[in-house]
Amino acid sequence: MACTPRSIGTVASTTPEKPPATAEKPPHRRESGPGIIIARPFGIPVYISPYWFVIAGVFIFIYANDLASTLHGSTRFIVAAAFVVLLYVSVLVHELAHSVVARSYGLPVRRILLYPLGGFSEIEREPPTPGREFLVSAAGPALSLVLAAAGFGLMHVVPPGTVAGTLVSQLRWANLIVGFFNLLPGLPLDGGRMLRAVIWKLTGRQSTATIVAAWAGRALAVALFVVPFVFGQVNGRGGDVVSVLWLAVIAVFMWTGAGQAIKATRFRERLPGLQARRLARRAVSVSADTPLAEAIRRAEENQARAVVIVDHDDKPIAIVNETAVMATPEQRRPWMEAGALARSLEPSLVLPADLSGMALLDAIRRAPATEYLLVEPSGQVYGVLAARDVDHAFAGV
Repeated sequence: MACTPRSIGTVASTTPEKPPATAEKPPHRRESGPGIIIARPFGIPVYISPYWFVIAGVFIFIYANDLASTLHGSTRFIVAAAFVVLLYVSVLVHELAHSVVARSYGLPVRRILLYPLGGFSEIEREPPTPGREFLVSAAGPALSLVLAAAGFGLMHVVPPGTVAGTLVSQLRWANLIVGFFNLLPGLPLDGGRMLRAVIWKLTGRQSTATIVAAWAGRALAVALFVVPFVFGQVNGRGGDVVSVLWLAVIAVFMWTGAGQAIKATRFRERLPGLQARRLARRAVSVSADTPLAEAIRRAEENQARAVVIVDHDDKPIAIVNETAVMATPEQRRPWMEAGALARSLEPSLVLPADLSGMALLDAIRRAPATEYLLVEPSGQVYGVLAARDVDHAFAGV
């Protein structure tokens, strides 16, 4: 079998708030992150992506060039570096707002990650009600707009044209843009989650709300990509190439995030129908020294699709690997023992036949394998669960 349980793990652990790169998590709570930890505000680990330093350097160079007309020498680079750092501090405050509100509702926050295009809070569970979903989502943009308002207020105190004045002026506009941009009604932006909360409240269906908000996000992504070219043609000028490229990058990010939300929703819709009993294959039992050809004959005779190896007490000890069987030429099967192509049954490969839904997926992810033995509560063998059959249950997700 080419497919393994890992192929469904990414979709299974994805939520609309998480980018695909962080979707798959280990089953245990080991604190690790894709970057460098820089702080623990309120006990929440904050990581910086390694790529951040590269993009930050590019931002500093571009912004320093923009300041060439007002500042000279190394001063403009110092101001540019200070601006980039303060900008990401603002992003961190934005994400902390999400995290603190989520924690107030008892939702665990694993970490905050700052990456080149912004940041995200990794909240381990979705809010259970649309009202809480709305408030957790709105907290970030609200605080960004508060910071922008504070910046406008400081402009009356800080002398314009100075280094401090330049920084405050840029930060007020940056926070204003971040706040309003995140309010755009489309996943994976905060405004998309707020839109989802409203539709969820009106329809009572979270899955419907997610699909609508995700397609709204895709529409926004297309607009971000197309609109600059349209306005460039209307105004008779090409526009800023760098700005157009950044908008294109953001559009790709939004399209990907929205698509991940749609996949996660389709996954959850199919999850209730995932039952080990329904997917189980009938199995025949043979001893380890049974010729492979004979084991296959018995399986076909009993309309079974799996072979279990048993010991002298008829206790299951291994499962014959289907992939290995298919790779064995027919002329060799009479001379090869079935036990030679079997995997020993570890405790983690023996699952209750009554498992279903997320509990079944969690059991599979904890012990990746191609086949699992399903047993009744009494200990009697019910059948064999093939990971490939679980994958097929989510085909197209």
